[in-house]
Amino acid sequence: MDGLPFSQACENNKAPILDVLTRVFAGSTEVLEIASGTAQHATWFAQHLTHLRWQPTDMSAQMATLEPRCGAYRGANLASPLCLDVSARPWPVATVPQALFTANSLHIMPWESVCELFAELGERASAGTLLAVYGPFNYGGEYSSASNARFDEWLASQASYSAIRDFERVNELAETAGFKLQEDNAMPANNRLLVWRK
Repeated sequence: MDGLPFSQACENNKAPILDVLTRVFAGSTEVLEIASGTAQHATWFAQHLTHLRWQPTDMSAQMATLEPRCGAYRGANLASPLCLDVSARPWPVATVPQALFTANSLHIMPWESVCELFAELGERASAGTLLAVYGPFNYGGEYSSASNARFDEWLASQASYSAIRDFERVNELAETAGFKLQEDNAMPANNRLLVWRK
């Protein structure tokens, strides 16, 4: 171990996520990552997608966790971490880039914050913007696996506002914001990688 902040959840599926992002973000030049956490994804993807300028962000309370790994990254394509709360609109970026990524976040943040995220993109994202979201989702109001049901119980025990989100409700927010679902990729451990385009 390198002594830097670490999350096993970030490590678990980073390779299959990279496979999708390599294809989906092939024509992009900059990515805004929402809720970068330990920066394991930010540094891993920046290292392997060198044509991208990767902008990690997180809430102020998480910056002490985000900054160390970003500071240890030696490439030139990782921007300095930015403090960003999706509910504090407008976001502190001059323009919303045409590629966004977030992982393991929608089920952690309050539903109201999920709504604010899509509302901001509906107002500020330009046509052609890509949004890639990784994490667990329910379909038709049902858990996709017994392990996801147990995970949802654990989430509720951690915070009353955390829960695995229903795909249909999230997709409705996306469509209201002007986004159309392009891909629903199955990932290991009953996760998904959804891709929308505005």
